[in-house]
Amino acid sequence: MARNTDPSCKQCRREGEKLFLKGARCESDKCAMERRPYAPGEHGRGRIKETEYLLQLREKQKAKRIYGVLEKQFRRYYGKASRQQGITGENLLFLLESRLDNVVYRGGLASSRKDARQIVRHGHIVVNGRKVNIPSFQVKVGDVIEIKPKSKEMVRVLQAVRFAEGRPIIPWLKVDSDKRRIEMVALPKREDIELPVKEHLIVELYSK
Repeated sequence: MARNTDPSCKQCRREGEKLFLKGARCESDKCAMERRPYAPGEHGRGRIKETEYLLQLREKQKAKRIYGVLEKQFRRYYGKASRQQGITGENLLFLLESRLDNVVYRGGLASSRKDARQIVRHGHIVVNGRKVNIPSFQVKVGDVIEIKPKSKEMVRVLQAVRFAEGRPIIPWLKVDSDKRRIEMVALPKREDIELPVKEHLIVELYSK
């Protein structure tokens, strides 16, 4: 399984803002963006000329890092989004939001998308009563996601549930924290996705 192995904190510093890749650590004083809010590397503090292409590229890289998707898979998502009816950029975000690992994270069963990806890969998640260990599995309206009974009291799950208590409510998900259960009750809307991503710049980049 291909995945980005770059240090999470360096990815945030590269984009110049918090991407919340490490869960609770990102909310604490230990966050690298609090201590070193500049790009990594020898020339991290230097001035960079912001061209149109660079701005478009940075938005694409930011989205890829937030969702933990590599270039080849991200391009496939874009191709699928462009063939659907509606606004391509929003369709792209909807596809990424509907990934199983993202839904597990959004529903408060994991402290970060990276953690959610690992929980899924290790076989702790069932969808509609069947085990699914593919993080990119596309969740549909009406699908029910649960932690396997033997895994409900895992330390990482308990920590994630406590951490999620302060998060905003996700309107397109129905969450039962006590039962470790999530139901997708509607498709996400753009106003429901609070991400620092300007998806129209990604569309402009791929449209060249």
